[in-house]
Amino acid sequence: MDPIEINGDAPDFNLADLEGERHSLSDYRGKFVIINFWSAECPWAERADDLLNGMISDWGDEVVWISIASNANESMDMLKTVSAERELPIVFVDVDQTVADKYHAQTTPHFFVVDASGFLRYRGAIDDASFRQSTPSRDYLRLAMESLLRSESPAPAETNPYGCALVRISP
Repeated sequence: MDPIEINGDAPDFNLADLEGERHSLSDYRGKFVIINFWSAECPWAERADDLLNGMISDWGDEVVWISIASNANESMDMLKTVSAERELPIVFVDVDQTVADKYHAQTTPHFFVVDASGFLRYRGAIDDASFRQSTPSRDYLRLAMESLLRSESPAPAETNPYGCALVRISP
């Protein structure tokens, strides 16, 4: 399966939240959706949660933040505890990595921004921090969202994600 094209249709999905209630990406049509492939254990995911918690209120009700837990090694109890501690608004569980595979998610965190019409508009990292550069010089996700909210295309529309590897089920 080829990666989703920027400006192409974002694959719909149907996943359970931490309480077992099922949701689809299409439930959020009409809003921008930030999808974050997320980990309860990864320090890079924790850093991204802190940053995104600081940004999300700036964008108002037009933007929804969804975290998708796809790591095979993280228990439901761990997901519930850590997501509550980090005050994450929505967490879905991708038990068999089906959605991670559809999106070609590589790391936690790995961000995808879907516009109100269901098109993928940004894919990549939250910023340009790295192991060698701990203070970012570009806030990619913020720049992408602010561009989209002004009805402009993000530049860049794709960056390299960084963080912890997604822990997958062995075949």
